[in-house]
Amino acid sequence: MDEKEFYQKAFARNIGLISADEQEKLKNSRIAVAGMGGVGGIHLITLARLGIGKFNIADPDVFELPNINRQYGANTGTFGLNKADVMKDMLKEINPFADVRIFRAGIDEKNIGDFFKEVDIFVDGIDFFAIDVRRLLFQISRKLGIPAITSGPLGYSSTLHIFTGDGMSFDEYFDINDKMTYAQKLVAFAVGLAPKATHLKYMKLNFVSLKERTGPSLASACHLCSALTATETVNLLLKKRAVKAAPHYFQFDPFCQVYKKGYIFKGNKNPIQKFKRRWLLRKISSLGLNLEV
Repeated sequence: MDEKEFYQKAFARNIGLISADEQEKLKNSRIAVAGMGGVGGIHLITLARLGIGKFNIADPDVFELPNINRQYGANTGTFGLNKADVMKDMLKEINPFADVRIFRAGIDEKNIGDFFKEVDIFVDGIDFFAIDVRRLLFQISRKLGIPAITSGPLGYSSTLHIFTGDGMSFDEYFDINDKMTYAQKLVAFAVGLAPKATHLKYMKLNFVSLKERTGPSLASACHLCSALTATETVNLLLKKRAVKAAPHYFQFDPFCQVYKKGYIFKGNKNPIQKFKRRWLLRKISSLGLNLEV
């Protein structure tokens, strides 16, 4: 079976929600996904099943036993293997004609230009705690005019933020700068991700460790992130409806059975957001977490 026949048959069930011409557009689009773990790996597979034909993927890490509960590529046969390599193989089993470029060493200032080469959309899938690398990715994607999406699995819920050239930048929305401590940056990121914080009703913050860079995370929330991210990726590529970029925010929490969305004037510089950031810093301090990691 040649590539054209494979593609037409493999993604035939998309037609009716996506037109044949739109499906061809997806086939020729390139998505950069940084991180192949909890959300990144699921992003990759979901986008591949939508018929996206080209990817740049990055992750320097290997799969380990603690990844089993939520990471798509984690199983007993992949322990010790590079996550980007494993996810490329899984992607190729879905679409053997997919064009995949791998960045096994991760992303830094030296290779970020290559990572974004010919890219239509950037999808953030890196670890919650990797705030400085995340900032770099969003800064360069904006500089290059590439729309960017981030979605965080918080408790049973998922958040969604879209960053485009006509909206606030990542650093502007989250109100993050180089002078802040690591803990301050993380708190600003967390509060900006979920202004309504539905997950705090049931999530135990004492299981979050800044030192170990770990926290509670569920597979169900990671899959929910992928559904929201993939839908918005298709919308950005096909221009099916208006995009609500930051400072718009979204959080869907199936456990609480609520969907929160809104627009935060000035982003995290909003006085209410500043209050939440101070409260959360005091909260994690009271739990004995190291704020200066």
